Amino acid sequence: MTVKTMELEKGGGVTGEEIMEVLATVAAELGDAAEEVEETMQVIPLKGAMTNEVFQIKWRSQNGCVLRRVLVRLYGSGVEIFFNREEEVRTFQCVAEHGQGPRLLARFAAGRVEEFLHATTLSAADIRDPEISALIASKMREFHKLHMPGDKKVQIWHKLRKWLNLAKSLSSTKDAKNFGLEDMDEEINKLENLISGSEGCHQEVGFCHNDLQYGNIMMDKDTRSITIIDYEYASYNPIAYDLANHFCEMAADYQTDTPHLLDYTKYPDFEERQRFVKIYLSAEGNKPSNAEVEQLMNDAEKYTLANHLFWGLWGLISSYVNKIDFDYKEYARQRFQQYWLKKFTLLDW
Repeated sequence: MTVKTMELEKGGGVTGEEIMEVLATVAAELGDAAEEVEETMQVIPLKGAMTNEVFQIKWRSQNGCVLRRVLVRLYGSGVEIFFNREEEVRTFQCVAEHGQGPRLLARFAAGRVEEFLHATTLSAADIRDPEISALIASKMREFHKLHMPGDKKVQIWHKLRKWLNLAKSLSSTKDAKNFGLEDMDEEINKLENLISGSEGCHQEVGFCHNDLQYGNIMMDKDTRSITIIDYEYASYNPIAYDLANHFCEMAADYQTDTPHLLDYTKYPDFEERQRFVKIYLSAEGNKPSNAEVEQLMNDAEKYTLANHLFWGLWGLISSYVNKIDFDYKEYARQRFQQYWLKKFTLLDW
């Protein structure tokens, strides 16, 4: 077995030889010979993924004149507990059909091959750049307007309850106590009533990404066009929830030696959030009123609480089912801690 195929076996559940067979099929569709792939292939692990393992695959074809690139995604072990993989693939294909993401090139039992976008994954610093942030805001508005198949009802509260039951079933007695799982049903019920009760019944619902960290946002440096990728957690939700998710992700930097640590001093201030919301609401050419901007900002702040519970439960569950090198449990602790710190200041509890 070559070093190349060994590198591709990290994800488990599939051999490097099997992936090479899939890549040979993809190469053939591009007009390349399998030998060209095998002889010149480079395997480059891409950092920052916490649900799957992702690799850039490069090879030279046509006498070395053309450099091919594809992306191989190896599904993380146990992650289907969070979502339906077939639904996620359908979403992936539908987003691509809308011209909003990469094409699906091939599938295999434990992963898939995707079109490699000639764009750069953003960094933690990039999403704080005012010019890039403005592009992200406009792209988010476009993404939220996509017409996707499936249930168009708000999913966040159902997901929270489902994940809480999963967390309870997986957790040790110690973890269940330390993370306050027994009391969390009541927290979710109160939160839903306070955020989406009678006052919030007119909140706009759209197709939300739900995981808008910088690693899921790419930019073509030449055209400045933004592409949002990776739709495992995508569903219909209040748009304010997705904005809140993006704001919360500004506290993270997954490219450090301690990617699980969050720094909430980096959470965007009032002016930064206001600028983002104004651009978001202006993306379709309409100038929003001050009241509309203020309302969406307030809603987004409240939905940060639902985000903390969502990703706190995700982290705790992942600590039991996912083998990727990431301190999921510490990440969960920080998300829950932030929930408890902020809930009394953000809501009339």
